[in-house]
Amino acid sequence: MEAAKTAEVEKTRSTPHAAPAGEVLAAADGEDSGMTSSGTPGERDGTPRPHDDAGEARAPGRDGEAHVPGDDDTVRAPGRDGEDDVPGGTAGVRRPAAPAPGPTRLSALTRRASDWLPPVLTVEGLIIYVLALRVSPGPLRGVDVADIDGLGLISALPVTAFAAVLLMIVAFFITIARNTDRKFLLLFQISAITFALHGASALIHDEPRFHTAYVHAGFVEFIARTGESSPLLDARFAWPGFFALTAFVTRAAGITDLSTIMQWTPLLSNLLYLLPFVLILRQVVATTRARWFAALLFVVVQWIGQDYFSAQGFTYAVYLAFVAILLRWFGKVEPREPPRVGGRLRRLLARLRGLTPGELSHSTGVYDRSIMLIILIGLFVTATTAHQITPFMMLGALAGLILLRRCSLSWAMPFFLGLIVLAWISYQTTTFWSGHLDQLFGGLGQLLENLRSNTGDRIEGSDAKHALVLMARLGICAVILLLAAVGLLRRLRRGVGDRAALLLLCAPVLALGLQSYGGEIGLRIYMFALPGACVLAAYAFFPNLPAGTADAPGETAPARGLTARLTPRLDARLTRRISLCLAAACTMLLSIAFLVARYGNEQFERVSTGEVAAMHYIYEHDEPSGRVLYLVPLIGPEVTPSIPWGEQDFDKIEYQQVLVDKNPAVISSAIDKLRVSPPNTYLVVSRGQAAYLQLNHGFPAGWDKRFRAALDSSRLLKRVFSNGDAAVYTLRSQSGNAAIPASRGLSGPGDRTSPWTPVGLGALVASWAALFAYQLIRLRGPGRGRWARRLLMGIAVPAFVVSVAVVVERFVVIGFTP
Repeated sequence: MEAAKTAEVEKTRSTPHAAPAGEVLAAADGEDSGMTSSGTPGERDGTPRPHDDAGEARAPGRDGEAHVPGDDDTVRAPGRDGEDDVPGGTAGVRRPAAPAPGPTRLSALTRRASDWLPPVLTVEGLIIYVLALRVSPGPLRGVDVADIDGLGLISALPVTAFAAVLLMIVAFFITIARNTDRKFLLLFQISAITFALHGASALIHDEPRFHTAYVHAGFVEFIARTGESSPLLDARFAWPGFFALTAFVTRAAGITDLSTIMQWTPLLSNLLYLLPFVLILRQVVATTRARWFAALLFVVVQWIGQDYFSAQGFTYAVYLAFVAILLRWFGKVEPREPPRVGGRLRRLLARLRGLTPGELSHSTGVYDRSIMLIILIGLFVTATTAHQITPFMMLGALAGLILLRRCSLSWAMPFFLGLIVLAWISYQTTTFWSGHLDQLFGGLGQLLENLRSNTGDRIEGSDAKHALVLMARLGICAVILLLAAVGLLRRLRRGVGDRAALLLLCAPVLALGLQSYGGEIGLRIYMFALPGACVLAAYAFFPNLPAGTADAPGETAPARGLTARLTPRLDARLTRRISLCLAAACTMLLSIAFLVARYGNEQFERVSTGEVAAMHYIYEHDEPSGRVLYLVPLIGPEVTPSIPWGEQDFDKIEYQQVLVDKNPAVISSAIDKLRVSPPNTYLVVSRGQAAYLQLNHGFPAGWDKRFRAALDSSRLLKRVFSNGDAAVYTLRSQSGNAAIPASRGLSGPGDRTSPWTPVGLGALVASWAALFAYQLIRLRGPGRGRWARRLLMGIAVPAFVVSVAVVVERFVVIGFTP
């Protein structure tokens, strides 16, 4: 009897307690949903659910995955794998249990495929892409630049290159499907896609693309050689920050040839943009999928091409860092207000204030914020000295965030920074605007004209294939804006107000009222609106708040309106899978459209070794000065050369236009221009110029060859240099008394002044000091140092008024003086 009781106790201890099968299946079906069985957000059975790094709900299981029963993981009933009663035997007799078969190496590898498959696919795609572009042309590989037509580079890319890009995109979405914040892997995948999309030209061509990059290299060479900038040579010298910094660094490093730097600058710029943009994404309340998908969108829709070796490409990174610091160290989120009773407008405002903030707020010490404030000012000064438009975009972002109560800085900072811009324009760019203020303020307020010059003028073209390129660019803009609108609405349905993202999208549009910027202000607006647009566009696919936040124990779901009541609610996991598939399909289409939009001008924007050699011949024969004639279909200041111009001796060579006709036999205008020009004047005919004329102005195919043949047959001209891509001509003989003029002088009339300029400089210093001290005290808290802040504001306001008045006086006195 005693032995029987002992056996019963042993049996009870050794028998495993299996969970009910319904609970296990519930855990599997509810993976990462944050939903109870009734479909409402919350926790299951009152037990808190674990969360991943991004704050999203995570069901029990390996690495955030739900533990789903399988063939080798079944729910076992009592009586197995334990101490059982053996039929026909004596109670309490222990029988050795057969060892359970362990998982095979293949099955274990398969179950962990989500861990190792994405990086393997990414590396494979990257290798395939590089080989597809770098090897010699052949079936399914290599790029023959002769195949590039009106569609641009995409017409010459092999099929394997497209497959490699799509493979890397698939790997990215496999990674974010798990919804775990694998930062380093995701950064590597986005960097690989960035390399494929933005580094294609560097992999294919031997010379840096885009002709304007060469003149920027010429600015750097001039500053490094002379130690100064001269706005008399070019207006861009009035904002020399980027060129002077590059000249200092390259000269200190002993670098004289910038071609390699220029070749890889577009790729390096986009990789640099990712760093502050990812920091911006860390400040928004969004799921892991939404954040990283926004980063990928930012890479895929950045087709503008301002990331080349330029001041705009440099200051765009400064702008992103400026915004990232504002949101990270000076972000502010106010508590939601209860609804108020009042008029319709008051109720609407109260409803907006009652939305869940879409941004995070961090508690930072006064010392850290003071340091970041100094860095913020330094970034703004850097942009002010380097570019004309970027400082105004920074001011718009700062003022908008303060106005929308998403920034803790006071209004003293916008006035402080705005005074820096005014001072630079008034005192440091006098040579540029004195005597011709129309160039500075001519487009002010002309919204419709600026819009027309940036849209209608840019979709005109004669080549049918090239017209598709222009439409693809507008199509990408329309798609990203449509997705941003959908994302904003989906977040509003969930009760989330994304003020910062909406501001970053809309604030750059105000620049349309400043000027047309040579017909490019629309491109710059799109470029600066991309951070906000990409964040909101990601919400079109992944709008939920992350689980575990104060407003969402599980991922949020929209309020059930009429549409939701008429249609049954889809399973949460199925909904997320559909969103992932739609986002992946959209990204693949946008990546193909990117290759069309970004490299659509490749026929005339690419630079060949022969064209560079032709220009270097001129640099070797430009003493004491020289002139270069380039081909244009019409005479105008906005037509820039389609040759690699200005790389050297920018102060010695003048670049002038010569009108050409669609009939290649008509060469009289070129000969006449050479006759009236002094010696050392060269006519350059190149492949890139002919491609530009053909695609944009309807010149016939093969025009350049026939035009060169006509020039060769003229007895008045002499060909001094030629290769397959370019030829250089000059007059066979000059008039006897003609002399080569001296190079352009660097000394001008000097910076003009006005009677009140000294007073304005003193007022500037007083205003800056008072406003900066006011903001430093304000960082300690709104209620600290009230008396001191009032005193400082009493100094700052009159000093600011005097400073602005003197700036206006200088524009009136100096600007209208010829």
